[in-house]
Amino acid sequence: MKGGPARKRSDPKAMSQLFTPFKLRDLEFRNRVFVSPMCQYSSPGGLPTDWHLVHLGSRAVGGAGLVMTEATAVSPEGRISPDDAGIWSDAHVAAWGRIAHFIRDQGACPGMQIAHAGRKASTHAPWQGNGPVPMAAGGWQPIGPSPIPFDAKSASPREMTAADVDAVVAKFAEAAHRAIEAGFAVVELHAAHGYLLHEFLSPISNHRADEYGGSLENRMRLALRVARAVRGAMPAGSPLFVRLSVTDWVEGGWDLAQSIELSKRLKEAGADLIDCSSGANVADAKIPVGPGYQVPFAEAIRRDAAIATGAVGMITRPEQAEEIIASGKADAVLLAREMLRDPYWPLRAAKALGDKVAPPKQYGRAL
Repeated sequence: MKGGPARKRSDPKAMSQLFTPFKLRDLEFRNRVFVSPMCQYSSPGGLPTDWHLVHLGSRAVGGAGLVMTEATAVSPEGRISPDDAGIWSDAHVAAWGRIAHFIRDQGACPGMQIAHAGRKASTHAPWQGNGPVPMAAGGWQPIGPSPIPFDAKSASPREMTAADVDAVVAKFAEAAHRAIEAGFAVVELHAAHGYLLHEFLSPISNHRADEYGGSLENRMRLALRVARAVRGAMPAGSPLFVRLSVTDWVEGGWDLAQSIELSKRLKEAGADLIDCSSGANVADAKIPVGPGYQVPFAEAIRRDAAIATGAVGMITRPEQAEEIIASGKADAVLLAREMLRDPYWPLRAAKALGDKVAPPKQYGRAL
């Protein structure tokens, strides 16, 4: 498989599996520690600010192989909150450009996750209570596959028409083109966490009776259309990632078997890596959260769909991350909260694993 496990560490002086380079298409990542998308809710007009330059730039300085933006909306109504980042205009390209280039200058690969929040759009930031934003306060009516709200507190979405679906496909393709124009080397489709593409995939949120609802083939249709459109908007040498919620964690919902089938089809559509998360489409799902609890999903999809995968979720220790890569359970690990706690986790992990990874020359005196 392209981007398979790193070579075994028989020589004690050899680099750990976690810090071996990883190549997809024409892009080589300096290691397999990736910064997971983390919403910041700090983008007036959808524009990233100095906060994002420092937030993302410090993780690149800290030694990560890939630094991914937060969920970046393909249209204003696709934002989770009015303060979410976007990539729907030339102004966004310019604002993101300096950030992408700074990340690249530090030796990391810049990636952008592009997203549409669907029925979970127009909500307040977490520190403002999460609830729906009223129209009078700058909110808007969300859209979705069916007029089913996420929970009792959420607004009811407007059911999307065929024209709405076509428009969303076009917006994703335009966003991918802008991301590449801004200097990002990787584009990731957000098809997880109860947002629009996941809503179409799951029978919990998709009750349509047309070609986008009912059978698995129909429920996968939008995600595959978007994947093909985005792939067509990207250079042939740039990798395409897709983040999936591999299961809804409820009976009768989206699950691992369906995710494996979708991953096979996404590979045919030009995807290069499946970023394996779970949940967030069912408000009261019981999720067995614990260290590495989602790693088995990455392992199963990697094996059964024959595509590279990223493991995410409660990965905190260098030895834990090393074992995931060395045992072939995933091709990369994606860290979020641990990177919030320590932007320099990759440098610390390298030292713990006995590797020699040089920090930026400005920080050399700290060794």
